[in-house]
Amino acid sequence: MVTAGWQFSDPPNVAVVASQKIVLSGGWIAYVSHDSDDGAWQFHSSQSEPVSEEDAMVVSLQSIVMLDPTVIELADLPLGWHAWRSSKSSVWQRKMM
Repeated sequence: MVTAGWQFSDPPNVAVVASQKIVLSGGWIAYVSHDSDDGAWQFHSSQSEPVSEEDAMVVSLQSIVMLDPTVIELADLPLGWHAWRSSKSSVWQRKMM
């Protein structure tokens, strides 16, 4: 069952990959991908730095939304697309990967 008002097609408890910098250190989300091969969401603190396995965490989508409610704007991001912004207050840009 999806929470009332939840805008993502995935449930709030779906597992997503996120940078530890975002989850543990209060870093802002700079890059989001919605992978076409498995439908996975990824949330990264940089679009230029590659993410190592050591830096990645598995958390719920709801926890990401709670950390940064602006990702709700990406709830309709299609599979195979990515979004980025140059600062925490910038508008999200979108493009097919």
